[in-house]
Amino acid sequence: MRRFRSLLAITCLALLTGCSSSIPADPEGTLERVTGGTLRVGVSESPPWVETTGHGEPAGTEPDLVREFAERLGAEPEWTEDGEEHLMEALERGELDMVIGGFTDTTPWADFGAVTVPYAAEERDVARKKHVMIVRMGENAFLVALERFLLAEGASA
Repeated sequence: MRRFRSLLAITCLALLTGCSSSIPADPEGTLERVTGGTLRVGVSESPPWVETTGHGEPAGTEPDLVREFAERLGAEPEWTEDGEEHLMEALERGELDMVIGGFTDTTPWADFGAVTVPYAAEERDVARKKHVMIVRMGENAFLVALERFLLAEGASA
């Protein structure tokens, strides 16, 4: 009986050791790839949050935040301007790391990616709109890094 308990304890310890991977995790390694590399950002025009120029360098609140986030990661943003549907499809395929475009926490695109914590709010009509960004589904370490950045920047929604 003692031998059985010892064997069971060793087996449990081995199983728990195998579970000690870092959490949150990125199955596709987004945070690791982006850090010191390229942050691939989909951009959909939505003034004043995102204004496209047609020359690859968007302006507005969200691109400014993304530039600062990329700088903190030692990354260079690579901008892709397109319509929301095409950008979300590219996000799902892993061709983009995140998408910005004046999205709110009630966006119908939440099924295509993970929505960040709200970083800003505005009163529009009779509702309060909370603005978010969208990242690739399942890339939780990247999402947490972005959310920590947004919160440190004073996300106030």
